[in-house]
Amino acid sequence: MERTPPLVWLEGDDPFPPVENALGKDTDLSGLLAIGGQLTVERLEQAYARGIFPWYTEGQPVLWWAPDPRMVLKTADFKLSRSLSKTLRRFLATPGCEIRVDHAFGGVMAACAQANRRGQVGTWITPAMQAAYGQWHQAGRVHSFEVWMNKDLVGGLYGVNIGRMFFGESMFSRHTDASKWALAALVAACRRRGIEWIDCQQNTAHLSSLGAAEVPRAEFVDHLNRVSGLLPTCDWFYDHRDWALLGLDVPAALEVSAASAVPGARTS
Repeated sequence: MERTPPLVWLEGDDPFPPVENALGKDTDLSGLLAIGGQLTVERLEQAYARGIFPWYTEGQPVLWWAPDPRMVLKTADFKLSRSLSKTLRRFLATPGCEIRVDHAFGGVMAACAQANRRGQVGTWITPAMQAAYGQWHQAGRVHSFEVWMNKDLVGGLYGVNIGRMFFGESMFSRHTDASKWALAALVAACRRRGIEWIDCQQNTAHLSSLGAAEVPRAEFVDHLNRVSGLLPTCDWFYDHRDWALLGLDVPAALEVSAASAVPGARTS
């Protein structure tokens, strides 16, 4: 049996080891690749371009992961169920209800950090993580999709865009289906921009119900290598016309209303 190489402790600008060196399924830390280093924008760029992401809790050193298999939502496979379509239509038809992009990124990260998750104690979205991804957001790499109701942020998600790849990080919901509406808006925006895969990192029943599925790490890395170098998407904004890409018809009157209500929305 081939032995898994020992874990690497990173210092300074030490290069990441090959993702194939990550701990295997025969361990309690399957997917763990390396330990240590700093959460800088440059380091995060290096990691994500290789299919590596940080995941740790307060008091731990930075833990870098490259799991096998990898949970992925192929945008063509997104499941907009009849019930979800119904609640989404109702949301879009309600005055004061809006989808926004990058309007309150810090608020989305903070809400994700505070969200109660089954089987999880504490949060991996530490203050250091929020600071690092906040800087990355300012650099134009990280984006938030937000659900607003009567000027209240009730749901959303955030993630990383490199080339023609989107890496979903976390989501939260303070209203039934709000995080699903944010994901639907993200999927529609990705379809518009030629992004075929959304990385979901870990397998959950919630993501599976929306169409996500596991792929071998080698397949994930191969896809990432092909799309990460493509011309990046720089124009992230909410466009009501994107709902048509999910087969969702929005009445013309609502299109005009939504476009005029949301900063950055486009109507032509």
